[in-house]
Amino acid sequence: MIDSTIFKSYDIRGVYPDQLNEDSAYKIGRGFVRHTGAKKVAVGYDARISSPVLFDSLVKGITEEGANVYNLGQVPTECLYFGVGFYDFDAGIMITASHNPKEYNGFKMLKKSGNNIEVIKGIDLQSIVEAGNFKNDITKGLIAQKDIWQDYINHILSFVNLDKIKPFKIAVDASNGVAGLAVAKIGNKLPAKIFLLNYEPDGAFPNHSPNPLLPGSTDQVKKEIEKENADFGFIFDGDADRIFLVDENGWLVKADIVLLLLAKYFLQKNQGSTIAYNAICSKTVPELIKKWGGKTIRTKVGFVNVREGLLKNNGIMGGELSGHYCFRDNYYLDSGMIGFLILLQIISQEHKKVSEIVQEMSLYAKSSEINFEIVNKEEVLNKIKEKYADGKQDYLDGITVEYKSWWFNVRASQTEPLLRLTIEADTRDLLEEKQKELKSFINN
Repeated sequence: MIDSTIFKSYDIRGVYPDQLNEDSAYKIGRGFVRHTGAKKVAVGYDARISSPVLFDSLVKGITEEGANVYNLGQVPTECLYFGVGFYDFDAGIMITASHNPKEYNGFKMLKKSGNNIEVIKGIDLQSIVEAGNFKNDITKGLIAQKDIWQDYINHILSFVNLDKIKPFKIAVDASNGVAGLAVAKIGNKLPAKIFLLNYEPDGAFPNHSPNPLLPGSTDQVKKEIEKENADFGFIFDGDADRIFLVDENGWLVKADIVLLLLAKYFLQKNQGSTIAYNAICSKTVPELIKKWGGKTIRTKVGFVNVREGLLKNNGIMGGELSGHYCFRDNYYLDSGMIGFLILLQIISQEHKKVSEIVQEMSLYAKSSEINFEIVNKEEVLNKIKEKYADGKQDYLDGITVEYKSWWFNVRASQTEPLLRLTIEADTRDLLEEKQKELKSFINN
């Protein structure tokens, strides 16, 4: 019996072996081939302890459904993405649970459709996998090894001019995920001196969580910046598709400010291009992008939604507060390594400390997302609509209400009994006042 909760809106994910195990991986492999019709499937895996056994079962399912497997080995998620885009594979599966705790694992899945790459959602496969009506008279597919590292490295380096990167001293925390593999391969090509932390892949994540946003995750990189008097730093999540910038004082830079830095780089090279951002990014994002001659597209929260916004509007890049940044010239997929390289070049051009750049781009006072455990989410959202009816409202993602000197968004979690609140105001005092007001209203 397969646990139905593993089939998510974006991927497949669950605790190993209680929710996701060898049996379910085998059936997912067969269901994936049945759903996509793929004949050539690239498969990669991250550093998680359960990844090798899930790989074996997944591959068995793929080949017994008649498709050939190309084993990319242990790679960053974006390396698998690149492989699907660059080679003549029909589809790809990355075995990873991204930033989740060590006991989790999962599958991120892609299918090539002409020149486009389609993200296959977990819920797309649910009915096929649960039905399990697989035939045994299919000619079994083959398994081949495929080393794509050199082509991948050439690809990510093509986004920057190495001669324009200053010889910075930078601390980079790979979080014992797979980012360390990639950074080690390009480190000697960069003018920067890199102090690489937790670079050995270790699925036990012995030093800190693979989620850079959790408390304590940035402690080591902060200490390294202080110890080496580094100019700034970076921290990657477990599968390296998300990247976070850390300033010279060891403070994590908000992801919408990082989005602005990346957008500035692309707009300098491609005037008038479209940048995608999500509904809870600072209003600084559209204001500065328009000031720099760009266009914007505002999307729902979630990387898949940002990507869809780019695809529909021929955008050049996009990002969101989770630290995902996707790029048109990377098959409209996300890449922490491309973000890493571009940030090195754009910071080189700024001739300022990272904290000074951040200060210049932080035009308003903004809260982090505040979560409320609410069972009757729709009822509370309706009350908010009524109470704040005098503001400008939109319903792109939950409810956003805008006033002259402040705005807020409240949206329901798709997976938990939570309401999520984001507030931004012209001043810190007004932000705190409105936070108190909305917290009290939502809780009562």
